[in-house]
Amino acid sequence: MSNNTLSYIGWTFLPNLVTGWVQSIYYGVTIRAGNPKPQPGSPRYLKHRRRIHILVVLAYLLYTIVQVDYDIQRAGSFYQDLGLAPDADDRAIKSRFRKLAALHHPDKLASSDSDGTSEAFFVHLKLAQDTLIDPAKRFAYDRFGSDITKWRHCVTIRDYVIVGLQAAAPYYAVSGFFMIVIGVVGYLEWGRYWRYLTFAALLIFEFHTLTRPTSRVLAVINTALQNTTAHPPYLPFQLLVLARKATITVFIAISQLAPLLQDPQQTPLQNTEISQQQQLDRLTQVARGNEAEATRLLALDMAPFAGDEQALNEVRAKMKEWLVQNTIRADPEVRDAVGRVMGRRRDGAPPDAKAIS
Repeated sequence: MSNNTLSYIGWTFLPNLVTGWVQSIYYGVTIRAGNPKPQPGSPRYLKHRRRIHILVVLAYLLYTIVQVDYDIQRAGSFYQDLGLAPDADDRAIKSRFRKLAALHHPDKLASSDSDGTSEAFFVHLKLAQDTLIDPAKRFAYDRFGSDITKWRHCVTIRDYVIVGLQAAAPYYAVSGFFMIVIGVVGYLEWGRYWRYLTFAALLIFEFHTLTRPTSRVLAVINTALQNTTAHPPYLPFQLLVLARKATITVFIAISQLAPLLQDPQQTPLQNTEISQQQQLDRLTQVARGNEAEATRLLALDMAPFAGDEQALNEVRAKMKEWLVQNTIRADPEVRDAVGRVMGRRRDGAPPDAKAIS
């Protein structure tokens, strides 16, 4: 299992686990022996836990990004293997290869290369040189990495770019579909707008980087790294790998940070008001729908009497009488009230009316 997979799995339980450990250590250091510690569930305890949890999530986010960068640098590149800068010209590439070939040629190391390691390394150096001195292959390698050595029938830059875009398309299709699904089911509601915006920005950035000769963003990042750190410059494909994995990690971190950053005293009230308003809106819609359906059914029942005003008046009178007799008077409270009135008159009281107290 890769380090990245372990890192993503770690997001499911490590922040909560580490938060508990850190909170215990914090209380052990800051609270004197004999003094009571905040009880779990108390406002003070929850406030401390929320702040520590935020710090733990931010620290783990930084760790995962640094881990991804470390894996990228450890994997290396053709330029690092040849000991060249990314802007080296063909003359520098050939000169450097000749020097390394003199040191690592299999014929010179035949006696000590029993496992074929030296021969494999020489073949790798030869592949690196052949790739970097070919303009089309070098353009493709800088943007898609060593996978381009396996792409057959690619000759021009256009060929490599088309194949590379086809290889990248499934990643964005699956990721976009997954984001839509989790949005529909209501999962990871916090920061949904920013996730969509970041995902769109990543897509545009990768398309621009893959199809353009130069990238201003990459130039700015590499310049900043050279001026402030000893970090080697990124190649386009390395920066894209970092951006993809960092984006996923940031999505997960946002989903965990957003609930923690809300005011715990205001959130329940706000959620209750929103829920009540949504219920009222739904009830209003149902009432309007029932009213429209009742009006339609009444119009259908009255259709045979259309144009006959006398018949319509008689029907309305009968309907009014029926409503009074079967709906209003049949109500237990109405019957009870009528019984009280009739009882006061001492005659004609309904049999089931309550007696006068």
